[in-house]
Amino acid sequence: MAVQKRFIAGAICPRCAEMDRIRSWEQHGIRYRECVSCDFFEQLPIEDQAMQELETRVNREPSEPQADDLQTVKILDPKG
Repeated sequence: MAVQKRFIAGAICPRCAEMDRIRSWEQHGIRYRECVSCDFFEQLPIEDQAMQELETRVNREPSEPQADDLQTVKILDPKG
């Protein structure tokens, strides 16, 4: 029986930084991950997968706006 490899939506390759290029599969109690764009390959015991979760657009921390990026906007009354 062939092993089904699935792409991880939103995953960023730690080597080439391409998004949506990582695919994952399990075989004999080991989880495998590889990038289809570069030579990145990783194998992990299934128990460690929560600790080794890849960064995705879903679990990435949102960046805070910088004080320099904020501006005060004054709304003018069109009648006066």
